[in-house]
Amino acid sequence: MLEVSDLHKRFGEQVALRGVGFSVPKGECYGLLGPNGAGKSTTISILSALLPPDSGRVVVAGHDLATEPLACKRAIGVVPQELALYNDLTAEANLLFWGRLYGVPNAAVRERAGELLRLFGLADRRHHRVGTYSGGMKRRINIAAALLHRPQVLLMDEPTVGIDPQSRNLIFEVVEQLHADGLTIIYTTHYMEEAERLCDRIGIIDTGRIVAQGTLAELKDASRLTGTVDVTYAGEPAQVLEQAASFWPHVHQEKGITHFLTPGGQGDLARILQGSTERGMDIRAVAVRDVDLETIFLHLTGKQLRD
Repeated sequence: MLEVSDLHKRFGEQVALRGVGFSVPKGECYGLLGPNGAGKSTTISILSALLPPDSGRVVVAGHDLATEPLACKRAIGVVPQELALYNDLTAEANLLFWGRLYGVPNAAVRERAGELLRLFGLADRRHHRVGTYSGGMKRRINIAAALLHRPQVLLMDEPTVGIDPQSRNLIFEVVEQLHADGLTIIYTTHYMEEAERLCDRIGIIDTGRIVAQGTLAELKDASRLTGTVDVTYAGEPAQVLEQAASFWPHVHQEKGITHFLTPGGQGDLARILQGSTERGMDIRAVAVRDVDLETIFLHLTGKQLRD
């Protein structure tokens, strides 16, 4: 359904993409994760036909983006990170406007708008101006607008940023329903739990390359990690990190906690405690966690997802 091959993109002296490639079959939800500056937004902009690549190829539903851009655009629904709505129009008027831009016939777009307003729990607010909506309600309408023309591929660029838990849960339920109905979805997020819940496979992008991809189980196996030992030390964080790195190869810090990525999990705890004691490090608390997507991401990129 979506084939991305060897994408390269440069902005002046800055190289944004260095041969990005991945394939998403029909009906799959594919998560694309990457720290800021990794090339994720550039990739999404190219897939959305908003930005041309310097080289490489994108094929959407059998159409080459370079030679059949209009056919690709018809096949894609885009949920942008920034809201694309008119605050002075009602929710229904917004959907009718965007539906007509997609070329959906008048009668069909009215019927489709009604379906989507009900799906997103906003039918009773259809005649209210979007400017009166909460952030979560606006996000829901933003997604609905991308579904008006019944796309074959849905690009969702961080669709739950800054919204309330109720709206987030409703969006999860809608995405799961769309997925179950066979829609192909590309989903980017800064929340690991979203990727774990929603995505069949996950691609991790860093420094303009896909550094790993697969199911969560496949990524766990490839990482050769079994868990994380989280240690809270007394002392200056920078000095603590330097000392920890002197006896452990994969170690990071976040919010005052030093994370030791381990291939042996619980079995490595004794070695970490011994290394800390030998260097006179003052341990205040210790916890052992199983490997999860956040651990794998940190291991592969050396960064937190929100870095």
